[in-house]
Amino acid sequence: MTTAKARQSAAKAAAPKTAPKTDPRLQDFLCFAIYSANLAYGRAYKPILEELGLTYTQYIAIVALWEQDNQTVSSLGEKLFLESNTLTPILKNLEAMGYLRRRRDPKDERQVVVSLTDAGRRVREKALPMNLVKESGLTPDEFAKMQKGIVALRNNLIKGTKGAAR
Repeated sequence: MTTAKARQSAAKAAAPKTAPKTDPRLQDFLCFAIYSANLAYGRAYKPILEELGLTYTQYIAIVALWEQDNQTVSSLGEKLFLESNTLTPILKNLEAMGYLRRRRDPKDERQVVVSLTDAGRRVREKALPMNLVKESGLTPDEFAKMQKGIVALRNNLIKGTKGAAR
């Protein structure tokens, strides 16, 4: 045996044994874990939202307006990751329910400004005690870390796919 072959043979023997590659299973996909967690959240939120008479998307629109009232439809859409053609019908329904007002911005007639009504603010008071921290089975600290980790993942994916074909 030549010296080179002896080295190759020794290197093979010293190399760690790895398990044979298998195709990933559904449970191995992070995207599926997040997708299915989202479905579970939807089921868990259902009784809360039914009590409020809102869909989840209507609810998060109201939450975003609690945080910053009198914002444009486009800025609200950016916060909610929704396109205007998806957000506008949601806002129209909330307006019909008496929870918000839409009006043209006097400084720029192309922009629509959205603001909560008193009834919309009262929904906030009713919804404040409703959260799913306890139901998640996580401690408040674990819950906060999980939320921050998911936000970081979302932001990295957005940054990493900017300009990519969708």
